[in-house]
Amino acid sequence: MSTVDAASPRPRHLRLVRRTERPKAAARAQVDAASRRTVALLLGSTAFLVVVGLVMVLSASSVSAFVAYGDSFLFVQRQAAYAVVGVAGLLLTSRMRPETWRRIAWPLLLTSVAMLVFVLVPSAGIEAYGSSRWLRLGPVTVQPSELAKLASIVFASAVLARKWNRLDDLRHLAIPLLPAGAIVCGLVLLQPDLGTTVILAGSVFLLLFAAGVRLRYLTLAGLASVAVGAGLIMSADYRRVRFLSFLNPWADATSSGYQLVQSLIALGSGGWTGVGLGASRQKWQYVPNAHNDFVFSILGEELGLLGELVVLVAFGVLIFAGVRIAVRTTDTFCRLLAGGIVSWFGLQALVNLGAVTGLLPITGVPLPFVSYGGSSLVVSLAAVGILVAIARAPARERARSRSVTDGRAA
Repeated sequence: MSTVDAASPRPRHLRLVRRTERPKAAARAQVDAASRRTVALLLGSTAFLVVVGLVMVLSASSVSAFVAYGDSFLFVQRQAAYAVVGVAGLLLTSRMRPETWRRIAWPLLLTSVAMLVFVLVPSAGIEAYGSSRWLRLGPVTVQPSELAKLASIVFASAVLARKWNRLDDLRHLAIPLLPAGAIVCGLVLLQPDLGTTVILAGSVFLLLFAAGVRLRYLTLAGLASVAVGAGLIMSADYRRVRFLSFLNPWADATSSGYQLVQSLIALGSGGWTGVGLGASRQKWQYVPNAHNDFVFSILGEELGLLGELVVLVAFGVLIFAGVRIAVRTTDTFCRLLAGGIVSWFGLQALVNLGAVTGLLPITGVPLPFVSYGGSSLVVSLAAVGILVAIARAPARERARSRSVTDGRAA
């Protein structure tokens, strides 16, 4: 009897289970491997840009920091400290469940709005270059508009995911997205900061496009935004002068067009391979804000066209990895959130590089991960951590479900 039992074939349903489980396991392994490669691309490009940013901040700010403070390393030391905080933020957000951001979308937006209001209070906000954009929190300064970028994307993603089946209904789409966006953009405009307003509105616009909102709605919104933007530019003298100087900076190369002209001189002086790291002549207080918005000009002068292309490739890899994460996730909210973050990074880099090269008006927008600025660097690195969490979410959910199943079996 035992011999017959031992020789008898296995039950058919067990063989079917094993045959179907093996391909599924192999497919999951392939997906996990692809996810790890995407995360590696994302983190590698981000780390490269941060390191390049530290090197270029040191080079571009050394002269101005010594003249103003007597310490050539002041700005790079601060940027390095912000980078450490940003990496800690990246590690934290990469371990958070993406669903958590959906739950805190409203509190995060309200916190950003409160900070934007507080920065306009004369006794609280710090004014520089004619704008009140910073808050002092103990020994550090914070720029609330940088947090508002992330908050707006998280909020818009949560709203669109909740109303996913009603995106064709304009009333459901506009409320509460339109009033919330108008409040945030209006507060940023009051600082005044038109450049950040463009990034805020543009990132949400691209997110709506990625979500599949009807083109006629987006066309109307785009035309209205252009009209409002043109009115804002022409309503303020400094904006109007800056815009007109962008059209022909050489017409007033010593005044309104000075910054753009000096930036173009720096880029042109670099040639193919640059004048050498640290050997820039334009950083000797020819290019204003050389370590902030125009750090790419000094990079082009010192590292040449080849160095510029390497940095552009790094941004391309980062955007590619972010898009791949957004496409591969199956959760609607995660897909929208990843797409919004990628849109923010890509648009901000495009606006900064366009201003530095004279293709777009100067807006005062920093280059992500490269320009000097603590709030921008910390928030951007935290956003990269969110992308990492979204990429790893399916594997974590499977591991959690297996642990629950094993616990029940035990």
